[in-house]
Amino acid sequence: MIRLLRAHLLPYWRQILVIVILVLLQAIASLYLPTLNADIINDGVVTGDTGYILRAGAIMLVVTLVFVAAAISAVFFGSRVAMGLGRDLRGALFRRVQGFSQAEVNSFGTPSLITRTTNDVQQVQMVVLMMLNVILLAPMMMVGGIIMSLRLNVSLSSVILVAIPVMLVFIGLMVRTGLPLFKAMQVRIDRVNQVTREVLSGIRVIRAFDRTRHEERRFAGANADLTETTLRVNRLFALMIPVMTIILNLSTIAVMWFGGRQIADGDMQIGDLTAFLTYIIQILFAVLMATILFVMVPRAAASAERIGAVLDAEPSIVDPPRPARDVPARGRIEFRDVEFRYPHAEEPVLSGISFTAEPGQTVAIVGSTGCGKSTLVSLIPRFYDVTAGSVLVDGVDVREFELKDLWRRIGLVPQKSFLFSGTVAANLRQGDPDAGDDELWEALETAQGKEFVAGMPDQLDAVVAQGGASVSGGQRQRLAIARALAKRAPINIFDDSFSALDFTTDARLRAALKRRMAGATVIIVAQRVGTIMHADRIIVLENGTIAAMGTHGELLERSETYREIVASQLGREAAEGVA
Repeated sequence: MIRLLRAHLLPYWRQILVIVILVLLQAIASLYLPTLNADIINDGVVTGDTGYILRAGAIMLVVTLVFVAAAISAVFFGSRVAMGLGRDLRGALFRRVQGFSQAEVNSFGTPSLITRTTNDVQQVQMVVLMMLNVILLAPMMMVGGIIMSLRLNVSLSSVILVAIPVMLVFIGLMVRTGLPLFKAMQVRIDRVNQVTREVLSGIRVIRAFDRTRHEERRFAGANADLTETTLRVNRLFALMIPVMTIILNLSTIAVMWFGGRQIADGDMQIGDLTAFLTYIIQILFAVLMATILFVMVPRAAASAERIGAVLDAEPSIVDPPRPARDVPARGRIEFRDVEFRYPHAEEPVLSGISFTAEPGQTVAIVGSTGCGKSTLVSLIPRFYDVTAGSVLVDGVDVREFELKDLWRRIGLVPQKSFLFSGTVAANLRQGDPDAGDDELWEALETAQGKEFVAGMPDQLDAVVAQGGASVSGGQRQRLAIARALAKRAPINIFDDSFSALDFTTDARLRAALKRRMAGATVIIVAQRVGTIMHADRIIVLENGTIAAMGTHGELLERSETYREIVASQLGREAAEGVA
C-alpha cells in the first residue's frame, strides 16, 4: 500500500505540502487555546481583571478564526488530492487492463477486475482522504499535547505514559486480527459481483430453464458469505470506540483526582489543571482519531494489494522492441507448424497447424465443436501468442508487428457479436472512424442489414442498447459484419458469424462478400457446410490438428471426417457427391 501511494501521490506533493502547513496551523492554534484559557482563569477570573479577560478573549477569537480557516482549507485541498488519486488509479487500472491479453483477463476474471477498478479504488481513496483531513492532525496534536502537558506538570503527565501504550497495544491486536477478514471480504465482494453479472447476462437462459429459484439460492449463498464476513469485521471493530472511550474517561478521572490534590496542596493553579485536562483530552482524542485510520487501513491495504497485483501484472502480449516497419498490407497469412496451449494446460489445443491463405482467397475452417477453430483464428490478431511455430502476416511474424499496425490489417467479426451502447453509425465507425454515411450504407448493404436499418425511425442514428440487446441475434450479427466491412481491411476473419442467419440471407451475404472482397483474404469459421462449400480452400480440424485440406469436391473424395459433416447436414447423397 505504501509503495502504491508513494507512486501515485508524488504528482500532488505541492498540494500535500500546503495541507501539512494548514494542519500544522490547526495544531498550533488548538494547542495555544488551552494556554490562553488557563491565563484568563489564573490572571483574569481569579484576580477580577476584566480588561485582561477581554484582551485575551479577543486573541482567543482570532486564534479560533485561524483554526477554522486552516481546517476548511485543509479539507478542500485534501479532498482534491484524494479524488485526484482515485481518478488516477482508475485510469491506470483501465489502461493496464486494456493492454492485457485474453490470458491475463481470464487469470484475474472480469468480475474481479471490475471490483478492483471501483470498490478497491474507493477504499484506498477514502483512507487517503482520512489521512489528509483527520489523521495528519493526530500525531501533531499528540506530540504537541505531550510537550505542553509536560511543561505544565511533569508528575501528572505520568497518566499519559500509562494510557497511550494501552491504547496502542489494543489497536495493534485489532489490526492484526482484522486484516485477514478484510481480504476475505474483498474476495466475497468479487463473488457477489460475479454471480450478479452472470444472472443479469443469462437472464433469458435462467427463465427458459426455470432456474430462477436456483439462481436466487446461489446469490443468497454468496450474499450470506459476504454478510457473515462483514458482520465479523464490524463486531471486531465495534469494540474499539467503547474501549478507547473508557481509557479516555479513566485518564480524565485520574488527572482530576491527582490534580485536585495538587490544587489543594497549593502546588497547582485551577487554570493550569483546566489546561492540562484539555491537553490530556487532545492527546487521547488524537489517538482515538488515529484508531479511525486503523479501522480503515486493513481493508484499504487489502484493496491496495489487489490494485497493485493488476498494475504489476505484465501483459504477455506487447509490442516488440523494434517492430517491423513499412510492410506492405497485402493480406497474406501463413501458419508454420503452429502449436498452442492455454496457460497451465497439459495438452495443446492446436498442434502441427500449417497452411497459407493468399490475397483474394477464401479459406474456410470447419470441424466439430471444441476442435480449436476459434482459437486458431485468435492467433492471427495476437489475442494469444503461439507456444510453438509462427503465424506470419504479409511475410512477417505477427510478434514482430506493432499491435496497432497488425490490427489495422484485420477486420474481425467475433463469435459473439458484441455491440456498444450508442447509435448504429457509432458502432459501424468502430471499424473506420472516418467512414462517411455512404460508406456505412454500402457496408450495411453488403452485410444484408440495409433494409432493417433503413426501417428504423432514426436509421443510422438509431440507438443501440449495450451489447446489442435492442436488436435480434441476426440483426446483431449483420451489424457486426458491417462494422468489419466498413474497415476495408486486407484480412477479414468471420468467426462463426453467420450462425444466426437464415439460409437465404446467408447465401445473399456470401455472394455480396465475394464481390466486395475480390482482392482481400477471407477466413471463415463456420458450422454450416452450405456457408463454406464454395471456399477456395477448406481446412478440416479434428482434435486440434488438420485432418484434411482442399476444396469441397476434393474433401468429399478423400476425407471421411468431412463426408460425415456433409452427410449430417446435407444428407448422404451430398456426401457421396451426388448433390
